[in-house]
Order: sequence, then structure tokens, then C-alpha cells
Amino acid sequence: MTASGTRWTGPSAVRHELGITAELTELAKVRHWVRAVLSTFPANVVSTAVMVVDELTSNALRHGHAPFHVRLLPGAARLRIEVDDGAREPARRRAPSDQGGRGLLLVERCAAAWGQLRRPGGKTLWAELPTDPGPAGARG
Repeated sequence: MTASGTRWTGPSAVRHELGITAELTELAKVRHWVRAVLSTFPANVVSTAVMVVDELTSNALRHGHAPFHVRLLPGAARLRIEVDDGAREPARRRAPSDQGGRGLLLVERCAAAWGQLRRPGGKTLWAELPTDPGPAGARG
């Protein structure tokens, strides 16, 4: 339910995709794009999506190689986030340190589910977020 008491139904399922370069400065562009694409979603969903996309994309840019693509696939109950890179080596969680290692741990804590898929041209990291802002959509 929204603050006004009406049930939020979200936008219809559509696929949104953004290609980016290998520059870390692309992260600001990606965050802006996510906010624009998800402008009709509840604020808590948007902020979590921005954080998860930022982590997955920065991981791809730091540890993968081109080509890079970010996809948002909103659905009725979940938002699927996908980030492609051209590296075939699987992403892995590292022990947190001063140099990093918290990104995938953060994604794991924010997402209802996450994982990775190997593709012929690289890999796709994905995460799914609940989009229902009410108690049924809350992660428990």
C-alpha cells in the first residue's frame, strides 16, 4: 500500500538497457539512468536499485572488461537488474578490507535473490529486488 492507502501496481514489464564504456565516470551516468527509468517506483525501491546497480556495475568495470551493459527488467512483484561484462571469470566475494570486498555482500543483503550466468561472450551478474512496498513485498 502507498501512503495514500492505494495499492501500488508499478509500471508494465519492459526491458531497459544501457551500454557503457569502461570508464569509472560512467557510474554517475548509470545512477542517473536508473533513477529516470524507475521514476514511478516507490522511493525505497529506487534507492535500493541504485545502490545494487552501482555495486554490480562498479564490480564489472573494475574486474571485468568490455562490452558492458546494464539492464532493468521491472515486473509486477520484482525488479531484475542485470549487468553484463566481457570477462568469463566468475565474480566472487572477497573478504572485506580497506581496498574493498563489500560490494557483493551488500548486493546479497539488499536483494531477494542474486547470482551470475556465464555467457559465450562473458558473464551476467543479476539481482532481483521486491517492488511491492507493502509488508508482503518486504524482505524478511
